[in-house]
Amino acid sequence: MNDMNVVIVDDEPLARERLRRMVETFPGYSVIGEIGNARDALAEVGDLKPDAVLLDVHMPGVDGLEIAGELSRNELPPAVIFVTAHSEHALSAHNSACAGYLLKPVRRDDLAAALMRARQPSRAQFAALADQVDIGTASGYVSARTREGIERVAIRDIMYFWADHKYTSVFHLHGELLIEQSLAQLEQSLAETFVRVHRKALVARAHVTGLKYNDDGSAALTIAHHHHTVPVSRRRLADVRALLADELTNRDSVQ
Repeated sequence: MNDMNVVIVDDEPLARERLRRMVETFPGYSVIGEIGNARDALAEVGDLKPDAVLLDVHMPGVDGLEIAGELSRNELPPAVIFVTAHSEHALSAHNSACAGYLLKPVRRDDLAAALMRARQPSRAQFAALADQVDIGTASGYVSARTREGIERVAIRDIMYFWADHKYTSVFHLHGELLIEQSLAQLEQSLAETFVRVHRKALVARAHVTGLKYNDDGSAALTIAHHHHTVPVSRRRLADVRALLADELTNRDSVQ
């Protein structure tokens, strides 16, 4: 996991120093800048291009909420974690689609949790990156730009896609990737090698090892090299069973 670069924006020197010391105790995080006033925050954050910003809500002049709004318009906006001494600001911070908000004095465990959440791309980042995501069945891979660069996964290594709200998780042999494409788009592009088994799941036929039934009567597919099963909806169960029988028969004939 690559280091995550953090910038601290706070008009109180002692608060900045305390945050910096805490951040630097966490492996995988580096403080690359400290900014002491709201006036310079936008320009300096733009120059430093951090992955995350620890941003004081209440500062002289422009407040942190306004700065966060401007940062969200960047081509690749950083994750914003608000820091405030006033609990009445928490709701405003929470409603701004930030990665987190922390009350001063900041607790180490709360800071660690907020920084971990900041590693997940925000909605603003997804919006900025939507046109940079590529699904290329002809070229044989799925790729997306994340905070750590362009991540590319060979389609043959993908075990299944799982839809959750407006995003889709790509579970592959080497980890997990988050993309915006819907299962309907994926199903159309990958119909020859993937099968829809549930309204939330599209599974690679080559990675299916079997069908099991749970105690409640529901069915699920077992996947090679993966400790989780994938649920099969009742209305798709007959088709999945027939397809699975054909797949296993074909594999046995090849062997």
